Amino acid sequence: MASGGYGDANQKIDYVFKVVLIGDSAVGKSQILSRFARNEFSLDSKATIGVEFQTRTLVIQHKSVKAQIWDTAGQERYRAVTSAYYRGAVGAMLVYDITKRQTFDHIPRWHADKNIVIILIGNKCDLESQRAVPTEDAKEFAEKEGLFFLETSALEATNVETAFLTVLTEIFNIVNKKNLVAGEDQSNGNLGSLAGKKIIIPGPAQEIPTKSKMCCKSS
Repeated sequence: MASGGYGDANQKIDYVFKVVLIGDSAVGKSQILSRFARNEFSLDSKATIGVEFQTRTLVIQHKSVKAQIWDTAGQERYRAVTSAYYRGAVGAMLVYDITKRQTFDHIPRWHADKNIVIILIGNKCDLESQRAVPTEDAKEFAEKEGLFFLETSALEATNVETAFLTVLTEIFNIVNKKNLVAGEDQSNGNLGSLAGKKIIIPGPAQEIPTKSKMCCKSS
């Protein structure tokens, strides 16, 4: 069970997870971020220039997790930014606009590192009457690529929290499994901090785990 407030002050942080928002311009990446980080929505949102990030601290399974969410400009000329932008990221949110088919068709271009937890997000689901991307198309793509998938509305706050919690909880579970393994190898039992380290998650991390996959595998 996860919970989280918007104030980060004086809190001991157990983990810092960097998650990147990716997708074309004007699909609502910044709106999704401000809805999650500050529970706000601005109708006159300006285009993002370069890269910016916001944080929010949540509690996942009694541990304090600081989510560091990076937002990037979707304009073509900023695409070179992405390799630096991905550095150290453990999760990615691939965002398209359900009312603009080309933003969905461009998703493969933005494809993130397979070693991180990825969710495909169809934003602006409040504009159902203008829908240009059927839910089934996106679901099929997500299944083929092994991604989580949700449709959101930053405007109405639909599924925004759920989308972030899906990614953060999955990262948390993977990291904890790795810690358990690492802990067995360390006589002092010190699991160390993951803050600032690049976590390479063994694939297929992005697939929604079925019950049968939840059991431990001996390496």
